[in-house]
Amino acid sequence: MQAPGQPADDQGIAAEQHFTVIEIARRWGWSAKTAARVFESEPGVLVIDRPETRYKRGYRTITIPQSVADRVHRRLERK
Repeated sequence: MQAPGQPADDQGIAAEQHFTVIEIARRWGWSAKTAARVFESEPGVLVIDRPETRYKRGYRTITIPQSVADRVHRRLERK
């Protein structure tokens, strides 16, 4: 039996559609900064950090699986 909010296929979360912070922000009417803040510490979200070096600024890439977006949306609806 699968846990609630988990994908049904064998590939798991990797096979799901993933969204960027900007895509979520546009869909939900939020700023990108708010979406990043809400999702960056959410379990199941992929966060890739590229630290700042002497000559290049750092980057953070956040991708949000469909099941995580659905879970957060349900949680926020209840408030």
